[in-house]
Amino acid sequence: MKAAAIIGLVVFAIVSVVVLICASWTISSYNDLVQKDEDIDGKWAQVENQYQRKFDLIVQLVNLTDVYLDYESGTLTAITDLRTRWMDAEPTGEYENASEQFNALASSIIVQVENYPDLKGNQVVQGLMVEIAGTENRITTERMRYNDAVRSYNTKIKQFPTVIIAGMFGFDEREYFGSTASPNQP
Repeated sequence: MKAAAIIGLVVFAIVSVVVLICASWTISSYNDLVQKDEDIDGKWAQVENQYQRKFDLIVQLVNLTDVYLDYESGTLTAITDLRTRWMDAEPTGEYENASEQFNALASSIIVQVENYPDLKGNQVVQGLMVEIAGTENRITTERMRYNDAVRSYNTKIKQFPTVIIAGMFGFDEREYFGSTASPNQP
């Protein structure tokens, strides 16, 4: 009896250790995936913040320059509509389309402003133009950080054995934020 009891305890101890190791690994993998998923959401929020900043700066520029420039009456409405579309868009695919349309509209406004020497000399307009250029750089940086986080997450959910946990708990692949603009477009 004693030998059978000792063997039973050893088997129980081994099974308990294996179960604890598997449970610890599952919890650790799950928490890592949650952290990476939340990191993507945080990076995306920064992309949205920078786009919102750009929208606001362009609206300020349009409001400041409408005295000089003969805008069609719908320019400000178009900017507002694009901002609304962008904010209501589903992540990345629709964002890309709305942001590209907004970039084209913003570029045409900036080109018009640059064609007026009085406006180019205006310190407030110059300041807004610098802010817009800086915001473009920030958007590029935040999009890069977002895409890096997506790459890290997507890689993690595809690696074995984490793919098992990702499948069990519904961690799906996330989309990159690409650009449809050609390299020569602003």
